[in-house]
Amino acid sequence: MCEVCEPPPAVADALDRYRRLLAEHGTAWGEDPIPLVRQIETSAYLMDEHAFWITCLRQVAERRPGIGADEIDARIAGLDLDEVIRDALAGEVHDNLAALRVGPGGARLEARRLAVTGDAPLRTMLLLDSARDHPVTVEVDGTAHALGPRGARIVPVTQGSRVVLDGIAIDLGGLARRVPAARIRVRAGVPCRWSVTGREGQGWYPDGAPHRVDAYRRPYFHGDDLVLEVPAEPLTVRVTRGMEHTVASCQIMPREGGETLVELAPERLYDAAAEGWYGGDMHVHMNWTGDSVGTPAQAAAVQHGEDLHVLNLVAGNVASDLVYDREALAHWAGRDLPWSDETHLARVGVEYRNDLLGHFYAFGVEAPPARFHTGFLGAADWPPNAEGARELRALGGLLGYSHPFHLPMAEDDPPGAALTAGRNCSAREIVADAALGLVDTLDVLNHSSIEATAAVYRRLLGAGVRLAATAGTDAMLSFQRRGNQSSPPGWERVYAKVDGPLTAASFAGAVRAGRTFATTGPWLELAVDGRGPGATLDLAPGDTITATARTTGTGPLTLQIRTADGVVAETRSGEATAELTITDPTYLVAVASGPPDAHSMHRTGAYAHTSPVYADVQGRHVAREQDVRWCLDYLDGLEDLIRRHARLDSDAQLQDHLTLLAQARAVYRTRL
Repeated sequence: MCEVCEPPPAVADALDRYRRLLAEHGTAWGEDPIPLVRQIETSAYLMDEHAFWITCLRQVAERRPGIGADEIDARIAGLDLDEVIRDALAGEVHDNLAALRVGPGGARLEARRLAVTGDAPLRTMLLLDSARDHPVTVEVDGTAHALGPRGARIVPVTQGSRVVLDGIAIDLGGLARRVPAARIRVRAGVPCRWSVTGREGQGWYPDGAPHRVDAYRRPYFHGDDLVLEVPAEPLTVRVTRGMEHTVASCQIMPREGGETLVELAPERLYDAAAEGWYGGDMHVHMNWTGDSVGTPAQAAAVQHGEDLHVLNLVAGNVASDLVYDREALAHWAGRDLPWSDETHLARVGVEYRNDLLGHFYAFGVEAPPARFHTGFLGAADWPPNAEGARELRALGGLLGYSHPFHLPMAEDDPPGAALTAGRNCSAREIVADAALGLVDTLDVLNHSSIEATAAVYRRLLGAGVRLAATAGTDAMLSFQRRGNQSSPPGWERVYAKVDGPLTAASFAGAVRAGRTFATTGPWLELAVDGRGPGATLDLAPGDTITATARTTGTGPLTLQIRTADGVVAETRSGEATAELTITDPTYLVAVASGPPDAHSMHRTGAYAHTSPVYADVQGRHVAREQDVRWCLDYLDGLEDLIRRHARLDSDAQLQDHLTLLAQARAVYRTRL
């Protein structure tokens, strides 16, 4: 497979450029240091990005009480990141960051003692953490590091480094232990996701494989029939192949100096493709800053190792005009990537980005757009996202808003709960763009708040908008450690019922038709009078319909059937049924939720949500007054937010936003 993944010259040149940026600037690759980029700089140690934001807000509040919301971003940019990391870790140490705790009377080393094979020294990072109320200097390998009162500094070390405090050398022997080497060969018969761990959860990888860890800090790599150098001590080997498979595991004791064969394969939980259902991840980055550079070969290994049917690798910017993987899009636009086969389809698409109005993906575009983003490096938040959507739609793209809403929100909360202040990438323009038919989907499953997004999704459905439920992980192959962004693509998926062979057109067509459900792992089915998601039933007042939902998962699940008016059936068994007499137009969806399990990498647990079956009455589509008015109130709030927070260069630019909102309001008002 590696031969077909060799990048063409323009893509290879871009990858070389990214390697130079990483070498010169570190994880942020020289991007504008907005708060998001600052978070990226801490991601190797703070894999839970929420810990970063909570710590930053607490530090800003302590140092600048009463500061206004508009000033917070500027203050976060000025914080000492080593101190942010120290405070956010709250005394924890990890495999890649030991700590030297400097107290009034001396210092102590806290570390996970890692195994080292061969002659190479352990290279790691050391957090110098001072509890003293006065400045202190710690010398590391001849370099003096000055720490302020209760300050912190992160420095590179080996277990042989010379560290001196108060004229006394610190013993770093607790960082590592020398262990005899062995080899293992792992084999499943098909590409899989492997995890090989020893004491302290230390991960072991084949030569050349990225040292990735997922949201639970589990090490993993992809492939089959691979050889690893490992310590000659007890190890745990785990293997899976994405959410359609179990996790198989075994304990081994490799033989010193020899090679141990481990033949292990996961079992199938379900075979979606055999039934015409294909699972896709609509939002994956090959490169987007990071601690490594993603390549086409890695993307191929991940897709086949996860048995991910559809992979949408999106080109997009971070905080400047540099659009990562733009060259890959230019080369492969309109074509399947070379490792695609009958059940695995990969394309390069687009993430269109404005941090005030929201980000959306495009899948299946035939050519690169003229514009990928607005509002960065002080540029205007103009034109509205709608213009980008129109261009990408004209290029053949399937469009959907990504990672829509970040903060928890209840079903009956007012629109203001979804319109939190700040340039936080929330999908604020979705209520307008969806009304005007400019987007096809909403990533109900994402790495932010699924519950809040699902609540807005059902408001939009109730207001008469037709949107398919999709999923996008925002996984990034250029990150080895960044929580869910370094988890494998496809840990959430949208399944679409495809007619005929899997192609970009057939998959996009199935999604546009609403024949979808999105999931972190549970299999979810919905049938209303024998019709599945995306169908429309033409009913007369008083007609009776029967809805049935079924789910299977690896843990306990709560299963609901919902209409525009709320829950009509709920059970903790695997099947729910509701018989309804229909008087007014409505929709029906199925929702499954449960605690975290082996297949769910979302912090809130397992979740699945179908697209709706629509129940029209005498030709009238659902338009629930409460939902329509909620959307109108939302647009009023969005207008206020744009007036107060948008960077605009002229009244004409503001008028373009107001015109878009007026057009959307007119659509909703016709439904009252």
